[in-house]
Amino acid sequence: MTRERFIELVRPEQEPLRRFLLGLCCGDSATADDLAQDALVRAYVASGSFMGLSKFRTWLFRIAYNCFIDHTRRRPANLSPMEDGPELKAPAPDSADSAFRYQQLYMALERIPQKERAAIVLFYFEDRSIKEIASILGMPAGTVKYHLSTGRTHLREKLTL
Repeated sequence: MTRERFIELVRPEQEPLRRFLLGLCCGDSATADDLAQDALVRAYVASGSFMGLSKFRTWLFRIAYNCFIDHTRRRPANLSPMEDGPELKAPAPDSADSAFRYQQLYMALERIPQKERAAIVLFYFEDRSIKEIASILGMPAGTVKYHLSTGRTHLREKLTL
């Protein structure tokens, strides 16, 4: 794949990719941006191996999800997700409304299992099909449906606390 072709395919996926990672990172935009950059570099390096057996965006999101999993494995075991990110620090006064708009949702997402969170973010934030989510997460469609169902239940419980 040429550099120009890669850029052509990546350009429309940059914002959805960042939004996906922002959801997985529970609103931590700095970490989401770092992971997006890492995923794009990995995708570019591996672009020669893209065979077109799936959609480019599915392939790219799979790489991004793997970057997220690698990141969570590197996080020190003694840190809880709540202590790990700067997203809960007070923002500058002029941006308080926008910074806290989704805080409750991100805090609830942070408290559910990663696979449930990934399935919910892909299904509800990115409007991906069950089949595409299964491909991105590397699991059967039935398992995706299970994670969506249990994730919705867990998310509802966390949001009503």
